[in-house]
Amino acid sequence: MNKSDEFLRKICAPFFRLIHKDLSEEEWTSFLQFIKFCLVGVSNTLISYALYTATVFVLTPLNFKYDYVVANLISFILSVLWSFYWNNRYVFTIDENSERSIGKALIKTYISYSFSGILLTNILSWLWIDVLGINKYIAPLINLIVSVPLNFILNKFWAFKSDKKQQTEEQKEDRSPS
Repeated sequence: MNKSDEFLRKICAPFFRLIHKDLSEEEWTSFLQFIKFCLVGVSNTLISYALYTATVFVLTPLNFKYDYVVANLISFILSVLWSFYWNNRYVFTIDENSERSIGKALIKTYISYSFSGILLTNILSWLWIDVLGINKYIAPLINLIVSVPLNFILNKFWAFKSDKKQQTEEQKEDRSPS
């Protein structure tokens, strides 16, 4: 367990003691991954918003009619790249007996976020706002209740899923009885 995991565990442990829940090591690992995923998500949201506003700020003097569309596109592409980097490095790490195709994981990450961040949130927003009459400033917050756990599951079990390394002939010979 690394220092950040120990720190997060010390912060979260009193909550679990309060509700009389003992977590197994596997449950702690998944819980800490989820907490780190959320922390990366917060930074991702800040990066996305900063990129969006900076792009709109730069394009506004040019009187470009669809500056917000370009800003959404740029912020989406770069913020998902940011999220991928930190999730790969900090959240969904792999052990030395596993390997991950970075290109494949990156493509899967973009697909995951395209589904949940564009398609699903627009459908849910329509449901909250147009069907149920929820305020359009509250709807995105409700979307987070659905999209964050879904993104975590998609990233953990699909985008960042690692494969066991193939044993080389030399490793197989080392393990064979003499």
